[in-house]
Amino acid sequence: MNKNLKSASKFLSLLLRHQPEKLALNMDDEGWVEIGELVANSASNNVSFTEQMIREIVASSDKQRFAIDRSGKRVRANQGHSIDVNLNLEVVDPPLVLYHGTADRNVESILHDGLIKQSRQHVHLSATIETAKNVGQRHGRPVIFSVDCERMKTGGFAFFKSKNGVWLVDHVPSEFLALM
Repeated sequence: MNKNLKSASKFLSLLLRHQPEKLALNMDDEGWVEIGELVANSASNNVSFTEQMIREIVASSDKQRFAIDRSGKRVRANQGHSIDVNLNLEVVDPPLVLYHGTADRNVESILHDGLIKQSRQHVHLSATIETAKNVGQRHGRPVIFSVDCERMKTGGFAFFKSKNGVWLVDHVPSEFLALM
């Protein structure tokens, strides 16, 4: 992804996950925004989204952060929202173990409080150690936790899987975590 497209992708993430009001976007309860409205509102706010650019961002996102609906007229973020949206996720049986990558400065609080969603709708978990490490590296020196999903599931915790393969859960208490 070229530099301009990467910058536009980050701004699109901000709009669709956290602040649709920045461009006065009408977002429905499921997080969908009309592509035409996004393009029109961006032009009137000195941002240059085009329909082609939005489609290219969706298609080229290595993490598949976005989706276009079946009609081809609406776009939304697949997960990571701090605003209340209903992604219509279904409960899914998780693998025995999932992983969470973070910066080493967070270890003490995670060992004490577990993984907390903070401002987001869910805690994000990865299927592989490598993916978790890549996530952790974005925030500093990476540290990986394994999550005992089998015990969590037995304990009544619900797991969801976003369209782009990110595992989501409401909270991971510290007793289900192991520092790797």
